[in-house]
Amino acid sequence: MGLEAKPVTVPHPYWPRDLELQHYIPNDRPMWQILAFLFSVSGALLALTWLVLGWWNRKGAHFGTWRSLALCWFVICGFIHGVIEGWFSLYHTEIPGDQAFLSQLWKEYAKGDSRYIIADNFTVCMETVTAILWGPLSLWTVLAFLWQQPHRFLLQLTVSLGQLYGDILYFYTEYRDGFPHGEMGHPVYFWFYFVFMNGLWIVIPALLILDAWKHLSASQSAMDAGKSKRH
Repeated sequence: MGLEAKPVTVPHPYWPRDLELQHYIPNDRPMWQILAFLFSVSGALLALTWLVLGWWNRKGAHFGTWRSLALCWFVICGFIHGVIEGWFSLYHTEIPGDQAFLSQLWKEYAKGDSRYIIADNFTVCMETVTAILWGPLSLWTVLAFLWQQPHRFLLQLTVSLGQLYGDILYFYTEYRDGFPHGEMGHPVYFWFYFVFMNGLWIVIPALLILDAWKHLSASQSAMDAGKSKRH
């Protein structure tokens, strides 16, 4: 009677430490290259958007500092949701053994949350919705503000609510599981990758929701006041 072959556990940097990854290939790019790419592209998009908004203001628009920063945020969201998270949505099953640059980016990030290396069902579903909906809608929000479309604050509210809800679920599901997918307290993998980078999608969307609420409420109040005058 033959012995059954046991799965081969490939050495890896992920948690839990007994996690079995049969097709994992370590990154051949250092962490600094991957982070430099992410922040360089984000910084370039921020700078380019800021310049475009300055040019738009000279043509008669009136975007203040707060509104300009908000539009820069939505441009960066369009890139991260559509390109980076879109890559994960499409290739989540291949990432552990793939050496494409964006796959290596996800293998690096997964040191803080191994749900991305095991293609956790919730994570795949959440990132797919994010890539398909919030990526394109983020860019539409920017265009709506540039063209002063009447639904611009509705778009801002919708995207920000979606981002906030998804991020709350992201943190809450990991909390409910007891934080098993990363090294608790690690200064880079836990505090920077997991907490800080995702915490941005709690704080900023919350502020943008309040901003949209204020403008939409003011518009409704003005409309109600106009109806009262007519009657």
